Amino acid sequence: MSELDAPAARPLADLPDYTALLARTDAPAGSSWGLFGPDDQLGTLNFLSLNDLHAAAGEIRTGTAYSLDLPSTAISTSLAPTRKPIEHHIFQRTPFHRDEWLDGFYTQYGSQLDGLRHIGHPEHGFYNGADAGRFVPGDETLSIHHLATLPIAGRAVLLDVDRHLRLRGKPIDPHSSRAITAQELEDTRAAQGTDVHPGDIVLIRFGWMHWYLTQADPHIKKSLHSSQIHPGLAQSHDILAWLWDHRVSLVAADNFALECWPAAPDSPFFIRAERETGERDPHSGIMHRALIGLLGMPIGELWNLDALAAACANDNQWSFLLTVAPLTIVGGVGSPANAIAMR
Repeated sequence: MSELDAPAARPLADLPDYTALLARTDAPAGSSWGLFGPDDQLGTLNFLSLNDLHAAAGEIRTGTAYSLDLPSTAISTSLAPTRKPIEHHIFQRTPFHRDEWLDGFYTQYGSQLDGLRHIGHPEHGFYNGADAGRFVPGDETLSIHHLATLPIAGRAVLLDVDRHLRLRGKPIDPHSSRAITAQELEDTRAAQGTDVHPGDIVLIRFGWMHWYLTQADPHIKKSLHSSQIHPGLAQSHDILAWLWDHRVSLVAADNFALECWPAAPDSPFFIRAERETGERDPHSGIMHRALIGLLGMPIGELWNLDALAAACANDNQWSFLLTVAPLTIVGGVGSPANAIAMR
């Protein structure tokens, strides 16, 4: 049996690095399949057990909490052609009573968490070889409720890539598909003097949400509905290595898809058929395929990081306690983030 053969969960301290994952022959190359156990439902959130919650609570120094979720009306029009804003209804039984219901509630419309059902790999399937035929309401396979009941709480760090590059005279064009490299991510971490501990949640600020909320004109916002374009992480194995080798439990950002969009023409995540035939779909080449489908790392998107970033920059303290509370929908694909940072 090879070093990477894993009939049961491997001790977290003994897991291979990303280079070794790429050499796997017992599971898809570049995957963590089986390393957390054959029936694992949490993916890299297993790393949260490396994150001492007592120590994480010690990151609270100013006694200030920050909601990282946008208001329900902040995104308009929709940033995805398949998602629509909620229809909110309020009713009453008596003059001194109110109740409500929602129609058309797309759980990944605004500030969100992508669960492990969200994206699979077109050649290998969904995380840990899960049977996608079971991805129906009420079935627990890779359901978002597992993430909710974990629960998600621990030390987190913010990497303000936008601020770092602006200070160096290299601002990010928010209406471009500028790819942020692993080296730029590491440079930001080093410039901030921030350590990433095993099990940490990593938040990345590209400055895109600030631009969208305060500078993008209505015409540009409308165009994003049908032709998304924004900066983000480069589609690269170096990025995946940085995240996996740091034992990041969850990664989130203030843009639409964490990675740059659309996928770069040289993305290594185009599958063979896409490269050879040129046939593409809207997800061709995206790193989500490897990040969620192979590594099992949940992704947060459209998080509101500006106020938190300003506070972190003010006292040069970039770590804090973070809680994320997705909805406990059995069979759910994703959820509003319900994220709160305390520092």
